[in-house]
Amino acid sequence: MAISIAMVVSSDKKSTGKKSATSVGSPPLVFVDGSSYLYRAFHALPPLNTQSGQPTGAVKGVIAMLRRLAKDYPNSTLVIIFDAKGKTFRHDLYPDYKAHRPPMPDELRQQIEPIHRIIHAMGLPLIMIEGVEADDVMGSYAAQACAAKMPILLSTTDKDMTQLVGDYVTVIDTMKGDYLDVAGVTEKFGIPPTLIVDYLALVGDASDNIPGVSGIGKKTALALLQQIGGIDTLFAQLEAIAALPIRGAKTLAAKLEKEKEQAYLSHTLASIKTDVHTAISLADLSIAPTDHATLVDCFDTLEFSAWAEEERQQNQRKTATEQPRDYALILKKEDLQHWAKAIKKAGLCAVDTETTSLNYRTARVVGLSLAVKAEQAAYIPFGHDYAGAPLQLQEQQVWDVLQPLLEDPTILKIGQNLKYDKNVLANHGICLRGIAFDTLVESYVLHASRHRHDLDTLALTYLDLHTISFTELAGKGVKQLTFNQIPLDDAAFYAAEDADVSLRLHTVFDAELRKEPRLQAIYQTLECPLIPILSAMECRGVLLDSKRLQAQSADLALRLAALEKQAYSLAGDTFNLSSPKQLAVILFEKLQLPVIKKTPKGAASTAEDVLSELALDYPLPKIVLEHRELSKLKSTYTDKLPAIVDANGRIHTSYNQAVTATGRLSSSDPNLQNIPIRSVDGRYVRQAFITEPDYQIVAADYSQIELRIMAHLSQDKGLLD
Repeated sequence: MAISIAMVVSSDKKSTGKKSATSVGSPPLVFVDGSSYLYRAFHALPPLNTQSGQPTGAVKGVIAMLRRLAKDYPNSTLVIIFDAKGKTFRHDLYPDYKAHRPPMPDELRQQIEPIHRIIHAMGLPLIMIEGVEADDVMGSYAAQACAAKMPILLSTTDKDMTQLVGDYVTVIDTMKGDYLDVAGVTEKFGIPPTLIVDYLALVGDASDNIPGVSGIGKKTALALLQQIGGIDTLFAQLEAIAALPIRGAKTLAAKLEKEKEQAYLSHTLASIKTDVHTAISLADLSIAPTDHATLVDCFDTLEFSAWAEEERQQNQRKTATEQPRDYALILKKEDLQHWAKAIKKAGLCAVDTETTSLNYRTARVVGLSLAVKAEQAAYIPFGHDYAGAPLQLQEQQVWDVLQPLLEDPTILKIGQNLKYDKNVLANHGICLRGIAFDTLVESYVLHASRHRHDLDTLALTYLDLHTISFTELAGKGVKQLTFNQIPLDDAAFYAAEDADVSLRLHTVFDAELRKEPRLQAIYQTLECPLIPILSAMECRGVLLDSKRLQAQSADLALRLAALEKQAYSLAGDTFNLSSPKQLAVILFEKLQLPVIKKTPKGAASTAEDVLSELALDYPLPKIVLEHRELSKLKSTYTDKLPAIVDANGRIHTSYNQAVTATGRLSSSDPNLQNIPIRSVDGRYVRQAFITEPDYQIVAADYSQIELRIMAHLSQDKGLLD
């Protein structure tokens, strides 16, 4: 059996931000049915040709789908499987297998080589194995995945592939948006994945010329499988068929008995092999570095100008990324002292902490990175505790040398989101002083309307630099490592890069701010001095009367129970008031209330505006609205807030400087700017925010700029006053 595999192990790094971490739930491997993509693209798109007459429609369609899939699953390895040339073992079993299919059109055949070349250049593994189909290769990898308990995704338009779905295997049809796990297959086809092959054995498959059993259609096959079982059980219990409520049930047994051999042949033909020798194991599949230069050449030749330009830019960024950088891993005290002298001499340094958590209240520092010159940085670890970790400096040794520098206000500190670093250093009894240049805040002052100010986005935008992804180092999901578990060689470059990039970004932003004296003044006199103030506010927290909220929670529970009883009485039935589906059945099917609006999927809507309109004429929607309001109040505030107070009875939020476009602060985890005020119950929640004796809470607000604009444009006397 000949095997053709394009496979290179990758050492490229891609980016997400340490302090803007995102959660991506994609599986580690996505297997793409390249042959399925090929035919779908060829038939779905209108004919496209270059000026010289070279057909390109299928190329564009396939590559567009792969590029989209790569964006949808940015942390996954895409593996592309194509059918190899020639016949397969199924042709030996059944010469008429796929016999009705016409030969591949020449205009499609001409596009296969360019597609393969582009996939190679994208760094994606491309696998073809003679004697079997792409389905069999994917099935064999699926079997390896199940054995390794590794989740994988199969991207295909072929319904036959659903037979592989299980605990670790999911099928996605990107054309239709179908995402099929075991429950999804069962819902779509009426049978679980384990019976898909039996279904095909009975009804056949016209696309592959699999015969099936004559006269058995989809409904009959489903009824047999649902009520008796797979074909082994079916042929063992033929006498039970006559009693089934199926049209023509009395003659089915004889029909099946007559074509038993054909049914089992069809079963074999439809069964995807799971034991193909794949040469490269599941664990060894990975993405190779992208060959941007080859992609530019391919896209220019095929006249895909937008893609060609995009790859040119990526190639420029890659070249910039590959410039050598001098990053040091500090494991000796004399090297640490050398860096301390360099910081004192420079009078400034970029600093970044590596910690065990993004929660500033509980995070512990496991290492620090420092930089005083562009492209030169160091990482000083002391808390990496994985098995076999190299000997590191003791924590107190590091603080003895660095604490005086960190607390020295005359040594200017540069960093990204230094408020976080200040807070976590405070957990170690260190007060970070000399905060002068925070690249997060500098970027915000310059471009307040920009959506993102995270380090990785800024590095890419201003330095043409792709920084290292934290998920690449630590993994993701429940198995994600904390930074103290990261091997030092990997951690050192990642951490040092943060300090280096912060220093280099500050150089860019400082030059921009100097060109804008008004913005520079805002940064120097307002935003930068606010950083330590907000840090102190966060660490201090807000005092909460938990007993008041707990009492309110108990009262709300009684009122919610009473509302439920009223709702059940009005409905004449019990149902889940929080379930839109159950509520819709009660309102629109049982009580026959008018349907005011439908959801995008065509179901009757139970949205708040719909219920508000119905509540004008009917009592039950009014009860449901009140129940929703009280239920949200209870779950979001009266239950949750007392559960997150510290030992001193205080709640700690994060005050965000660089979020709103208007310049105001925002609050998160929890959001203390969204405490309800319009209802009596909401105001009662507000009253739970209290002060210590002899202190008072002061609320300050400003008039909205929109009102002043409206007054100016309208010249309305009331608004002007």
